[in-house]
Amino acid sequence: MKGDRVEIVVDAGDTTRTYEVIATRAGRRVETAVRRGVVEVSEVTRSGTVVRTARFMATRVLALVEQPVPRDDEQAGRLPASQG
Repeated sequence: MKGDRVEIVVDAGDTTRTYEVIATRAGRRVETAVRRGVVEVSEVTRSGTVVRTARFMATRVLALVEQPVPRDDEQAGRLPASQG
C-alpha cells in the first residue's frame, strides 16, 4: 500500500547508514527477501512488476524495520461502525 516503507540500517565500516524503500504510489507494496547472503528490498506493483530494488550484503545489515501505514479499519483497534 502507498506509504508502506522499510528502513535498512547498514554497517559502513566506522559508521552506520540508513536507507529507506517506500511504496510511492497507490497499489504498490514493499517486499523483502534474503537470498544467498543478500538482503533484497523491492517496491512492487499490483501485477508483480518490480519498480525499484535495493540490495545489501546480509553480513552488513544491522536492522531491517518494516513500517506499514495504518489502515482505516486497523486504527486504534476500533471496529467499523456497523460492528460496534
